[in-house]
Amino acid sequence: MNATFFGKATAIAAAATMMMSMAACSGGSMDDSGSSAGAASGNTITLGSITTNSGTAAAYGEAELKGFKLAISEINAKGGLNGKKIKLESMDDKGDATEASNAFNKLAGDSNVLAVLGPTISSTTAAVAPLADQSKLPAIAPAATSDSIATGGYLFRTCFKDSYQGEIAAKFAAETLKVKKVAVLYGTGDPYSSGVGKAFAAAAKKNGLDVVDEENSSSADDTEYSSQLQKIQASGAEFLYAPYYYSVAGPYIIPQARALGYKGYVMGPDGYDGLKLTGDKSQYDKVLYTTHYSPDDTSNTKVQDFIKSYEKANNNQEPNTFTALAYDSVYMFKQAYDKAGKNPTREQVRNAIAGMSFSGVTGKFTLDKKGSPNKSVIVLELKDGKPTYRTTIQPSTK
Repeated sequence: MNATFFGKATAIAAAATMMMSMAACSGGSMDDSGSSAGAASGNTITLGSITTNSGTAAAYGEAELKGFKLAISEINAKGGLNGKKIKLESMDDKGDATEASNAFNKLAGDSNVLAVLGPTISSTTAAVAPLADQSKLPAIAPAATSDSIATGGYLFRTCFKDSYQGEIAAKFAAETLKVKKVAVLYGTGDPYSSGVGKAFAAAAKKNGLDVVDEENSSSADDTEYSSQLQKIQASGAEFLYAPYYYSVAGPYIIPQARALGYKGYVMGPDGYDGLKLTGDKSQYDKVLYTTHYSPDDTSNTKVQDFIKSYEKANNNQEPNTFTALAYDSVYMFKQAYDKAGKNPTREQVRNAIAGMSFSGVTGKFTLDKKGSPNKSVIVLELKDGKPTYRTTIQPSTK
């Protein structure tokens, strides 16, 4: 991922959004009763998926695809939906907005495709969002957290938004860690990194924290951050919020910070899931991140059932957050399909998703009018290099 790519993604999304004046964006019903587009006829139900299976974020897309396939295999093993088996038509967007748009248009043009799962990352999802509204093909994005994505029309998400992660991190720093001086480092060319970083900085000030330094990089996939980290170390920060991806924070940002003598907390968002470690594991002590799922969550029986099912199907490998979100996304579609009635159209499935209350592996939630869930946030902390459950922060009751 690079600045040129993300700039292009933002431009595509913005241009497409300007063409959406006739598209509804509320959580209510969209009636198109005269259309039978995508009606679930025949003996199979076709679900499309668009994931990032190559490039910097490939681990996320691969994890999501495994979650989709597990949920579909479970549903099919129990007789499918109204006796119909689900077929998955999967496509790789390579982490590129144009590739994602082309993939979505191809799926939208196939009348057999009833809904789409994905895309994986925020920038590709932003490009697809207006296309979902224009083609009236419902899509559920498991992990696209950017606030700027136009959801609530035909695009929904299973994850919480970037701003929410930043706000929760600031609250956690102030109320649980009880630090006073914080710093933030983010990539300006990446909507995910900059979105979470700016939300954290704003929330930190509201929580009475002293933001002693705010640094940035031109992109979210650089490998050298020493100049920014030297300033952060000199600022006296006790806590560093660095919202980057697992492939950058793990092998570059954290080790470089420790090499410069920084001994405080480092915290990030869900992009830290699958954090790549290098060198001495002790340098990852006091590293935390917010996420949607923890295998140590014993309060939710669906979690342990999911883990057992996944391990059985994947040679005892452990699922991660992106797998869990993808798994829930399929079951959200199943719930909508069951509610929409026999042989539902795309519009009927969309209307059944809007405003749904759902209970899954990543928690219980209700979709708001903009298609995003109000849900709990899990905080994990690395211990001896392994993510361990720290706490669960419940959603605001406001």
